[in-house]
Amino acid sequence: MAKYRRSIFTAESLDLIEKSFREVAEKMNFQILEFNGEGNHAHALIEYPPKLSVSQMVNALKGVSSRRYGQAGLPKPHKEALWSPSYFALSVGGAPLEVLKEYIRNQEKPS
Repeated sequence: MAKYRRSIFTAESLDLIEKSFREVAEKMNFQILEFNGEGNHAHALIEYPPKLSVSQMVNALKGVSSRRYGQAGLPKPHKEALWSPSYFALSVGGAPLEVLKEYIRNQEKPS
């Protein structure tokens, strides 16, 4: 979630964040199965091995995407951190992946 939940993400900035997330996933050996976002937060469906902790992945995803976002010259809220320090994670062991992917795809991506 963006810091203070302000709507700052555009389609362009979400594309940059997705690319950053996928690069981190490749380096850390997990997969981004689906990605989308809205003006103030992003959704990612992630498949990862049990040796990785959720906090390790989130820290890497937020850190790399924040740096790339800043390097691209995209606006941050009041020149502060891009991301809120919190996150929401949910385990979905038995849920059908297509249902989850469809939920993420149907988020209202900004223009």
